[in-house]
Amino acid sequence: MSEPEANQPRIALLGVPIEIGASQLGTLMGPDALRTAGIGRILDQLGFVVEDHGNLAKPGIAADEGPPPANAKYYDTIKGWIRALSERSYALARSGAMPIFMGGDHSLSMGSVNGVARYWQEQGRPLFVLWVDAHADYNTPQTTETGNMHGMSAAFLCGEPGLDGLLGGAPRASIGPDQLDLFGIRSIDPLEKKLVFERRVAIADMRAIDEFGVGVLIRNVIERVRARNGVLHVSFDVDFLDPTVAPGVGTTVPGGATYREAHLIMELLHDSGLVCSVDIVELNPFLDERGRTARVAVELIGSLFGLQITDRRTPSNAVLPGNG
Repeated sequence: MSEPEANQPRIALLGVPIEIGASQLGTLMGPDALRTAGIGRILDQLGFVVEDHGNLAKPGIAADEGPPPANAKYYDTIKGWIRALSERSYALARSGAMPIFMGGDHSLSMGSVNGVARYWQEQGRPLFVLWVDAHADYNTPQTTETGNMHGMSAAFLCGEPGLDGLLGGAPRASIGPDQLDLFGIRSIDPLEKKLVFERRVAIADMRAIDEFGVGVLIRNVIERVRARNGVLHVSFDVDFLDPTVAPGVGTTVPGGATYREAHLIMELLHDSGLVCSVDIVELNPFLDERGRTARVAVELIGSLFGLQITDRRTPSNAVLPGNG
């Protein structure tokens, strides 16, 4: 293999094998399933220098800090993961590489996004988060019906109370609710729905996708980020996809996005040039069909990073096929 060029873009892969934030075990195998499905290979073929940092080691038991919050299952163990990941995420962002965090359940985003947001706050640019998911994940210990912490990630990132000691003494780089876009939502708890409404979080649910199409809605997100000179973190939960496309998840919800809709989202995000970091979460190989969901996820990451059938201009300069 030839030596990488000095200006060749770098991607840092980090596996985060956490599964106790979810209701079903198995997501700890997600990072290795993505590797087996060829995530490093496809990114290398697209011209990136791929740095695989392996899997984040399971943290030791943290010192006793008093009773955990009520209705937050496995809080003491999860806080160890989140603290370690937040520091690692911050370091990867500072390194100049684009981090891709391979999960693991969606609780990992409380660490991955916090670290990245901390870095971009230092650069004076707001971090926006595109939450591509069947679920809003905007519960708190006060609103949750299950106590599963993967359903609290987005709320924590927006500074909602209830998990205030999660990071210990490390900086909490919260984003505003106006910097979060929930995309593809089709399952939300009653109290969670009320909180999202009160915070005026932007939602593109499946009704909106059916009515307007993913192209219009994703371009709206992109323009909002660009208008504030922001950057974009994509937190991609594979249960956003319809279960017929991606069966290997623990929380399937019928009526999800099609394969083609998902690729269009990723292609438009690539064209925007705004994506700075990515989560891939909730892939559960134990529930998958011969690696099918892992392969789909890798194909979508390929589209997010520039894989396409023909060379195209950016959307703002596009010429319709047959007209130029």
